[in-house]
Amino acid sequence: MKSRIFPGILLLGFGCYFFIDNWFPSSWGYLQSWPTLLVIIGIAFIGQAYIGKDYESIFPGVMFTGIGIHFHVVYQLGLWSNHFGVFVLIIALSFLLYYQKKGDGFAIGVSFLILAVFLLFSDKVTTTIGFIETSISMIQRFWPLIFIGVGLFLLFFKRK
Repeated sequence: MKSRIFPGILLLGFGCYFFIDNWFPSSWGYLQSWPTLLVIIGIAFIGQAYIGKDYESIFPGVMFTGIGIHFHVVYQLGLWSNHFGVFVLIIALSFLLYYQKKGDGFAIGVSFLILAVFLLFSDKVTTTIGFIETSISMIQRFWPLIFIGVGLFLLFFKRK
């Protein structure tokens, strides 16, 4: 990180967080929690990425911001469940936004997006179409082996 954008936004965000915490502790309720700190860190990374043109910071920025917002919505507002598919969706969005600026990671982003959609909606599909329920449950049980296989392939086999 060549510029001072990341530490500037980070200090500004933490300063505002702790100032409000000290001076107005009861007025902001559910925002007074650790997911807010994750969102501040994520916004600092995103600011570094887009303002400072350090596009490598897009991925961690979207990850921190997405996870922070996810935990706020899950625990404070109760709008959606704490499902593993949401984390896979956040990873997919991180890769796709990174691809938008750097031109790399599109296939991985789309793969994670397909997996996220499958994970988030597979229970609804299986209850609707009962005869493929056993096939879907088998896939749900063994899909981590696909991750392990692709990871080993990427680590040990070099592209020519």
